Parts: sequence; structure tokens; C-alpha cells
Amino acid sequence: MNLLTIFFILVGIVILVLLFVYFFQERFIFQPEKLSKDFEFNYKNQNVEEYNIKIKKGVEINGLHFKTKDPKGVVYYLKGNSRSIKGWGKFAVDFTHQGWDVIMIDYRGFGKSTGRRTISGMHSDVQRVYDEIKKNVEEKYIIIYGRSLGTGFATKLASMNNPRLLILVCPYYSMLNSIQRYIPLRTLSFVMKFPMPTFKWLKYVTCPIKIIHGTNDKTIPFDSSLKLSKIKPKMTRLYPIIEGGHKNIHNFESYHRALKEILNSKLPESIDKAKTSLGYNRSVQPKN
Repeated sequence: MNLLTIFFILVGIVILVLLFVYFFQERFIFQPEKLSKDFEFNYKNQNVEEYNIKIKKGVEINGLHFKTKDPKGVVYYLKGNSRSIKGWGKFAVDFTHQGWDVIMIDYRGFGKSTGRRTISGMHSDVQRVYDEIKKNVEEKYIIIYGRSLGTGFATKLASMNNPRLLILVCPYYSMLNSIQRYIPLRTLSFVMKFPMPTFKWLKYVTCPIKIIHGTNDKTIPFDSSLKLSKIKPKMTRLYPIIEGGHKNIHNFESYHRALKEILNSKLPESIDKAKTSLGYNRSVQPKN
């Protein structure tokens, strides 16, 4: 077998891989659970209201509003890539217990939500729900929370608006970067329908950024958050959850301590450098 034959075989393999990624990437990125229209959500000890927002013909977004008495504000929760809000709804208690309402949605094709998934369409859906929230709540009382897949949507949303906080849990640097861990081809960028460049959108976020990530995450490595935290270091705080994984991070007390600190923290104030060691140079000796 000569070199030219080997070359064409390799090119053929690369083309087949790219075609496979192009046509089947949605099956890997999105793992939806469908719910019947008459399915009834039920959560013990939670005051919850179901709602539907019609985006356009054929596209309707279904969601849940978990309510508290005299809420401090609203947490807009953008979930991960699996199942539906039927299962994700159990995480609302982490916020309602702290006095925050929670708005949670199913993406297109998940749960009771309908519509064909496109990157532009899904970003538009997320923004539309945010606009509905703003009709009743000032932005300074809105926290955007994204977990796993939802971190990309959350970051993009925060970059286009002015929420109180952006909380990212197990975020990816970009969806393209995550897939290249398994298929190390530079040409993947040409076939990705959902590249989700979180790192690019993060540059335009103007609110405080809180990142929580397990150090033992095998799905999205902790290094992803480490790199993201360096994009806007003055506005970002990273909370490592020692030994935390991707799906079990909520089972660590350190995660809940971090979340409690974030939800109950005041907006950051400027530091008076004259009253701290910030900028202190050890090589310069004080004058007598």
C-alpha cells in the first residue's frame, strides 16, 4: 500500500467521522425525556405553578414556577442535557429554602416543550422567558443559574442582560472543546451545530460570576472552570467541590455551603487599597 492510498484512506475516515458528528451530535448533546400534555407535576412541600409560553407556531416552552413567601428575588434555573424538569424540579428546594423563587424550563423537545432544536431558537426561547420574568421582577433581583448544558445558555443570557448574579455549575469551556476531548479533530468546528462557546460569551458578562465545580468531574473536567475563571478574574469566584463529580455534586455539603454563601451574599463593594496589603511590595522598605 503506497503513501497516496494511505492518505486517501485517512481522508475518507475523517470525512466519515465528520459526517457522523454532523448528523448524530444532537443525540449525544441532548437526552430528552418527553412528558404527556396531561402529566401533573407534584412536589411535596413546594408551592409550584406550571406555565406555558408560546414562542411561535409549533414552539411552546413549558416550565415551572416554584414560589416562596416574600421572595428575595428569582433564580432562573437552566438545567442539564438529560430528562425533563419532572426530575430536575427537586433541586428547586435548594433555592426556595433560602427565600428565592425559582423559574425552571424545559428546552425544545424536552418534557412538554415543543419545537425543533436550533442554537438560535433555543437562545431566543431562553431570552423570551427572561423577558417575561422582567415584567414582574427587577433585574437586580434576578439570578441566572446554569448547570452543565445550561451553563452555556446561562452565560449567553447574562452577556445580553444585566442580572444580579451568574452562577455556573460544572460549566464547559465550549461544547466544541468538550467533544474534541473524544474526537481530536480541528475540523470539527465546521460541522458543529451547537458549538456553545461559553468562554467567548463570558467576556461580555458584567455581573458577578460564581463558578462551582467538582474536582472529580469526569464529564466536564474541573480544568474547564479553572480556565473560565481566568477570563474575568476580578468579577469571578471559583468554588472547588473537593471530590465532587458531575452528576453527584449536589450530594456534597460543600456545594450547599457554597450555594448558601452565594445566595445570601451582598453585591461586591470596592476595596479600599489603603486599608489592605493589596499592592504591598516587600522589596520596598518603609521609611523611618
